[in-house]
Amino acid sequence: MAEREAPAGDVDDVDAVTRAVLTASRLLVAVSARSLAEVEERVTLPQFRMLVVLSTRGSAKLVVLAELLQVAPSTAMRMVDRLIVAGLADRQTNPANRRETVLRLTDEGRRAVENVTRRRRAEISAIVERLAPDQRTALIKALAALNEAGGEPPAEEAELHPLGWVDAPARRGA
Repeated sequence: MAEREAPAGDVDDVDAVTRAVLTASRLLVAVSARSLAEVEERVTLPQFRMLVVLSTRGSAKLVVLAELLQVAPSTAMRMVDRLIVAGLADRQTNPANRRETVLRLTDEGRRAVENVTRRRRAEISAIVERLAPDQRTALIKALAALNEAGGEPPAEEAELHPLGWVDAPARRGA
């Protein structure tokens, strides 16, 4: 038997709120998956995450990318190699230090990130448009509180954490 969502009066029940957030996260994961459909033949989700980092940060050294993605440098190198073969990223000499190589998006890689982001935004916007104005206001407040409780920086700080998450010590306030 399918589990029903808790009625609105149960908002103080941590389990009811948790179920509602899990349901919303399923919705957002589905939206994200659909928005990635165009590039899924060419890149994996972790590779797309790397494209997003390069899109928001610009050129970066491999070790920086590995750290941001929380993967081993060897894993990041394999990801980069595949993105280069796909024509979505390339290597170039670091102008600040000619002994280093930096990675950057190609125009095609930038377009891929922009297209996925545009599709995701359009689908989320269509969902939000179906809410009444007072529901939208309540959703903004609720999501802001959830983000703050989870240690997620506001959208205007997204460039500091381009993947949408910070490391665990920062979340704990350490």
